[in-house]
Amino acid sequence: MRSISVVLFDGFELLDVFGPVELLSRLPEVFSVTLIGPTAGLVRSSQGTEIVATVGYADAVTPQIVMVPGGMGTRRLAEDAEFLAWLASWSAGAELVTSVCTGSALLAAAGLLDGYRATSNKLAFAWASGHGRDVTWVPQARWVEDRTRWTSSGVAAGMDMTAALITALVGSQAATDVARQIELEVHPDPDWDPFAQQYGLI
Repeated sequence: MRSISVVLFDGFELLDVFGPVELLSRLPEVFSVTLIGPTAGLVRSSQGTEIVATVGYADAVTPQIVMVPGGMGTRRLAEDAEFLAWLASWSAGAELVTSVCTGSALLAAAGLLDGYRATSNKLAFAWASGHGRDVTWVPQARWVEDRTRWTSSGVAAGMDMTAALITALVGSQAATDVARQIELEVHPDPDWDPFAQQYGLI
């Protein structure tokens, strides 16, 4: 059993969270998913839907896998020294630190991507890649895996990254099975990224 904690915050992107969670929840014997928030209780997404966090940041136990989504709320948190210090400290003991979309900007701002390759949402790439002191930002990538860091491109790309993560941790058959169950056509190539060109990044 691998514990995964997803970091919620005001203004998080719904699909960044529930795309990956949908895949992970298909393997309940392998993954235990916890949603954490500023405090236990309702957290409002960018779309206005409120989701219940079962535990607050202060009481959250460091999981084996950290997942940080994106969303408009990242703009505020990327400048929030208290949040970034907590994220850096809390994530330090995790085996894997992952992000979806502009969640990589928060990882970078917290110093968690220094010395790593990473990517982010292509529409917000210029903003996201302005964070971190020693991050090699990859403009063309569906997702980037660099040792203990996994970062994906925008929103729906988080599902492809999660499928790849399941492949790495559990096996390709498990990833194929869960994708088939939800009728998802996964892009298995991390370099597949037509959006980088569309947004003039290459």
